[in-house]
Amino acid sequence: MSMTYKGKTALITGASSGLGAEFAEQLAAAGANLILVARREDRLLKLTNELGKKYGVKASHIAFDLSSPNSGEELEKLLAAKGFQVDILVNNAGFATNATLLNEDRNKVREEIQLNVGTLVDLTVGLTPQMVARNFGVIINVASTAAFQPVSNMAVYAATKSFVLSFTQAIWGELQNKNIKVLAICPGATESEFWEVAGMGSVSRKGFQTPKEVVSNALREVGRRNNNPYLVSGIKNRVLARSIKFMPTKMVIKMVGKMFEPKASGL
Repeated sequence: MSMTYKGKTALITGASSGLGAEFAEQLAAAGANLILVARREDRLLKLTNELGKKYGVKASHIAFDLSSPNSGEELEKLLAAKGFQVDILVNNAGFATNATLLNEDRNKVREEIQLNVGTLVDLTVGLTPQMVARNFGVIINVASTAAFQPVSNMAVYAATKSFVLSFTQAIWGELQNKNIKVLAICPGATESEFWEVAGMGSVSRKGFQTPKEVVSNALREVGRRNNNPYLVSGIKNRVLARSIKFMPTKMVIKMVGKMFEPKASGL
């Protein structure tokens, strides 16, 4: 990690566990001040206190639900009221639903799209001009290896991550000459609460990456002088993501869909 983060302020969404908590840990270790955002205030408070004391940085938290419309703009107003400026934006908050389309909960799907796509875009649009004005900024959007192919039984999730990947690459191009570093990190299977939230708590964790590995890879890549617009975390995941391109689409849809088939869908 060659970039200097000391004294900069990082806003991390979905920061109460998993990748979000690990981004907070590693950025604080590099000297960044923290603004941690998630719904679970008890966890946020504990993590904020721990990291502030451990690394001697300023650490704040905002308990906030980003899955509702206009939540990105409302969060920005809170930040402004508290006098915060954001130098590093980590759009990590997101979740998946593991169900066939016929069994999806419409309200849950709306929240999934809002959180994974709507709020991510809104925060990026809202905070980037401040970074450009200060001639420094880092934007890391958490995508997924699910972005590289359709995923039956997780159709909405995969589609949202495809959006995140495309969106991030586009703004990487737009901000190349603005001293703003942009990266979409694409983890594969990672040890986190993702699986429980998606209703897949019984899935085998063999071969999963750790949050530490994923975040280290992301910060190493974004710290490069001329970083790539996206990074698939892990050699095996990169090989799989590339190989998908050379397989017939129908085969890919059937193969991947089988991997995520709900245990008791009734369909």
